[in-house]
Amino acid sequence: MNLEYLLLGLLALKPQTGYDLKKFLDTFGRFLRSHTQLSQIYRTMGRMVKEGWVEFEVTHRQGLPDFKTYSLTEDGAAIFLDWLGSPYVPPSRFTDPEFSLRFHYSAFLGKEATLKLLNQELEARLDQVRTYRGRSRTLHDLELPLGGDPEAVQRRFTLAHEWGKLQVDKWIEWLEQTIAVIEQEPDSAAPRLRIVGGRRGADA
Repeated sequence: MNLEYLLLGLLALKPQTGYDLKKFLDTFGRFLRSHTQLSQIYRTMGRMVKEGWVEFEVTHRQGLPDFKTYSLTEDGAAIFLDWLGSPYVPPSRFTDPEFSLRFHYSAFLGKEATLKLLNQELEARLDQVRTYRGRSRTLHDLELPLGGDPEAVQRRFTLAHEWGKLQVDKWIEWLEQTIAVIEQEPDSAAPRLRIVGGRRGADA
């Protein structure tokens, strides 16, 4: 997943420092992207400043290092919303972080867009279950040049499949429950977003 979209999404919540962004990615955001270094964040922010997607204010502190607080520009907001609203193609792995990132920020696109995203993901996983759930898991013609017990090898493949099956089934259950929750939201269009002095907000 493109680091730029992840950082733009975080700035869509509020202006933040590089340290703030790193702290999020090390805690709550570690499931969206793992092992992101502070140097990667600053390099990416520097590129986005040059592109005009992000701007910053410098805070001077007596006796302490200065720090920059980054915020979205109009162009940065447009880039992020263009990506967020672009067609979603469910990947083969349901654990891919792109769905999670899109879902986190789907409120920026409104209720109907959120439901469309959820239903696309749900249908993709149901189709995978219909296509692959009943296939044989037996490994054939094992030669095992490194040695080992064929039954033990097969057993581990089978157990790994059972774990994957449980994960997919729980994922489908979560999608169905989440669709039911979002359907209860009031019908409304996507909020009309604006940038005020680099800050992003929604018109009342």
